[in-house]
Amino acid sequence: MKSLARLFVIVFVLSLLVLPAGGVLAQEEPSRYFSQTGHNVSGDFLRFYDSVANAEQIFGYPLTEAFTDAKSGRLIQYFTRTRFEFYPEQLDGQRVRISTLGEYLYQPGGQLNLFTPIGCRTFPNDKAVCYDFLDFFEKNGGEAVFGYPISGFEFLNERIVQHFQNARFEWYPENPEGSKVVLADLGRAYFSFAAEDPTRLTPASASQIIEVLSIQARAFSWKAVTQANDVQTVYVIVQDQTLSPVQDAIAVVTIYFPNGTPRSVSLPTNQYGVVIIPFEVVDQPPGSLVTVYVQVYYQGKTSSAVTSFRIWK
Repeated sequence: MKSLARLFVIVFVLSLLVLPAGGVLAQEEPSRYFSQTGHNVSGDFLRFYDSVANAEQIFGYPLTEAFTDAKSGRLIQYFTRTRFEFYPEQLDGQRVRISTLGEYLYQPGGQLNLFTPIGCRTFPNDKAVCYDFLDFFEKNGGEAVFGYPISGFEFLNERIVQHFQNARFEWYPENPEGSKVVLADLGRAYFSFAAEDPTRLTPASASQIIEVLSIQARAFSWKAVTQANDVQTVYVIVQDQTLSPVQDAIAVVTIYFPNGTPRSVSLPTNQYGVVIIPFEVVDQPPGSLVTVYVQVYYQGKTSSAVTSFRIWK
């Protein structure tokens, strides 16, 4: 009898060892690989992502894998337009929050007084959302996704914008109807602002070729102010949705001088996604503004940027 009892105990212990913790088979967490950026979204983050209609438009694609934030100790994951934070102590369905990147990055700009009582909605903080911005806000999750507005209409980078706790709306009147409101890439911007480890952008499957789905151009003037007769340099940087450089994109750079006709030059980007354009500034009026517009073309995709500089008085 003792040997039988001993055998029963051994079999029972072995059965516990081959079962997962809790004695039941654990359900595999859902996961999805996004070939557009080469990253995965899993578990609660994926469930939250899929719970929002037009998630690719609202959140964008994952820029990183999920990782532990060194400052907060929480699990986070960056997307093109946002960042997710994980709160395991909360109830199921409430564990994922959207980072308030709109607040983190907001710097007041030029105010535009476009408010009217008709076509606007005023929030408890006395900020209003109006017209097409209001339609987009209400159709795509409202406060739960974007938070409250933290500004009125403002003018930023030659466009009408409005800042929210979690997002920034931008107005593109040249886009087709229904696509005129575009969300800024705040996830991408805050990743750089927070000086996150750039290696986290490396695709999880580095050997896989990532399709270029979109391009983003940025333009910078070497000097913020020049003399009336001087030499200036404009830098154009072109990246794809993974922040990787785009080589052989065509950048058309047009310089608008206040006392002359526009001057245009067209050059391809190098292996670093960069175009460098030096040019002469000749006999320009003191105090005037020189504006440089950039239009970039790559495999049917386009992006624009603008920079400017002043002539010293």
